This record gives sequence, structure tokens and C-alpha cells, in this order.
Amino acid sequence: MSVVRFDLLATDGAARRGRLHTAHGAIETPAFMPVGTAATVKAMTPAMLSASGAQIILANTYHLMLRPGAERIARQGGLHRFMAWPGPILTDSGGYQVMSLAERRTLDEDGVTFASHLDGSRHRLTPERATEIQELLDATIAMVLDECTPWPIAEDAAAASMRRSLRWAARSKAAFCERPGYGLFGIVQGSVFPELRAESAAALIATGFDGYAIGGLAVGEGQALMLETTGLTAAALPADRPRYLMGVGKPEDLVGAVLRGVDLFDCVLPTRSGRTAQAWTRFGPLNLRNARHADDPRPLDPACACPVCALHARAYLHHLARAGEILGAMLLTWHNLHYYQALMAALRAAIEQGGLAALAHRLATERATGDLAPWPLEDHPPTGLTPPTD
Repeated sequence: MSVVRFDLLATDGAARRGRLHTAHGAIETPAFMPVGTAATVKAMTPAMLSASGAQIILANTYHLMLRPGAERIARQGGLHRFMAWPGPILTDSGGYQVMSLAERRTLDEDGVTFASHLDGSRHRLTPERATEIQELLDATIAMVLDECTPWPIAEDAAAASMRRSLRWAARSKAAFCERPGYGLFGIVQGSVFPELRAESAAALIATGFDGYAIGGLAVGEGQALMLETTGLTAAALPADRPRYLMGVGKPEDLVGAVLRGVDLFDCVLPTRSGRTAQAWTRFGPLNLRNARHADDPRPLDPACACPVCALHARAYLHHLARAGEILGAMLLTWHNLHYYQALMAALRAAIEQGGLAALAHRLATERATGDLAPWPLEDHPPTGLTPPTD
């Protein structure tokens, strides 16, 4: 194969069950990518990541170009060897970080000049340089350099930004070196304005990319508007290419976006939550710092099959969190990533069986019951997320 290949295996309404073939292995979709910004998923080893069910991880061009440097990683054999992760890696081009550095950067038609958040040193990032860095990293899937618009934003400002991103996308495509099993994704922008999203999608499709991302959302617009914009944008994208919703999100966000036709996700939430004593469960998040867990002998979720729930009580995890022990962050992160991966596996199975709506209803019902009214253990298979078969 000359590029990454996406096979659409099943549909259920707008939802899609697919398989993305890459040089570093196949990815079963819908899929969630843990965030490994600086060549590490925080508090996780590669073996723990693999055990959680992760198939692909995300790393970041901006952070790695500053430290330790893309050329240095290339000399070590690329990012896969550098961090001992043999599976696929997607790299964010740095557009989001550039947006977040509004006071430290100067934007022009050619690219962006910014001051490093580490030491104040000046750097230049253009579409061509962002593409070159990602090739030095040996990213399986590279992203075009774009300008991620903030929220709120006026429509004319969003239009100007989106059209600049389109010009940058074309330059990124021209600079990209096609290799077997590697791909470049375009990024649809346009904030929450349907006409701008449609224009962006049409122009990117005309340029031609291996996949298409939906960017510029989950920046403060709220869940309802995010999902509405996601659905409209996904419907405008080719059925034979993967669709990636960037930076999303909570479990209910993932379910809502899968229902609207999204295939790939990334978000710092499960790992960041693990480092702040928060565990994600089918009943919603638990704050393990709360005193109510101090004498609780139950696992985080009796229906969860992760090693943390198999071995450790809430009382122990509460103790680790209150004591500030590193192990607490590791165990909670491991559980959270397992929960997210089990959720994605259940969504894939439900789409194959035509039962996605039933699973989505069940998940919403469980979340609404809350942790104070847990369902009987015998009502749930090991992951607590397997969809009904009837």
C-alpha cells in the first residue's frame, strides 16, 4: 500500500466500525488515542499502555521540537524506538499549542514565530517545517499545520483563519513525503459556523488527504454545540477516509461523537484525571480524595476488568491520593485508560451488532444512577460495557 488504508466494516446509523491499516499496525475504530505529548503517556509504561488496550498514541510536534529536538529523536531511530512504543503514533502539528501561546507568538501568512514556554528562545514554525519535524519523528500519521481558533470568535475572523489554514494545508500536503503505511490528515476549521465548516471540508477534500480531522472544537463552546458541529462536519467528509475529532473528551462526548460518525479521538482527560485523584467509571467520575472512600473496601467499579479494580480497594487508592504517592497517579491513570479503551471496544461491538442506540441508552442510564446506587455485579459482564446481544 502506498498510504494508510481505511476499511469501513460496518455502520449503525451514522456510526462507523472500521479498520485503519498503517506501517505500524492496524487500528480498530472507533479508537481513543492516549496523549503522550512529550514522548511519554504520563505515569504509564509502554507495557501498561498496551495492557490497557491502547492501539495508537498521540505525541506533539511543538513540545518535541523544543525538547529534546526532532533531529535528536531522528538520530535515535525515530519516536517509536525512542519511547519503546512499536504501535502507530499520530503527531499533532502544534497548531493548538500555537493558539494557546497568543501572547508569545506572531502569526503571518508564511507561518508563526513564537517564544518557547521553556526558556523564551525564539522559534519559527511553517507548514513545511511542521511536516519535516513530523517526518523526523517518524510519525505514522502526521497532521497539517493549522490555526486553531479560540472561543468565542466572530464569523469573519473565523473565516479568515480557516482560509489561512486551508492555504497552510495545501503547503503541508506539497511538503509531505508519501511512504508506505504513512499518512497526512487535513484539519477542518471554521469554528461553529456551518457554512465555514462546509467550505473548509470541501477545499480539503479537493486537495486530498489520507484522513480528515475536525479541529477547533472543545474550546469552550459547550457540549451541545460541539456535537452539533461535529455531526454536520462529519457528514460532509468522505466515507472512505477516517474522521478524527481532536481533543475530545468525556466518555459521553465520545459516545455522542461516535453516534455522529467519528472514528478517532484523543484527550488528556483520562491521564490528567489520574494524576489529580479522579477515576472515570460507568457511574461518572469519582474523586478519590473524598473522605467517603477512606474505609470503602470496594474496587472503583466491581464490573471493571482492569488490574487496578482486580487488586485494589477504594480505601487504598484514597490513601495513596491523600499521601501524594506516585503509585496512586499510576494506578488511577491505568484504570482510566482501561475504562476508555473498554468503552471504545464496546462501541465497536455495538456498531457491528446494530445495537449502538441501546448501548448508548444503557450507558446514559448507568451514569444517571450515580455511584451511590450501584447496579448488582451479576447484571454486568467483566468490562461492564459489553452491549446487549438481543
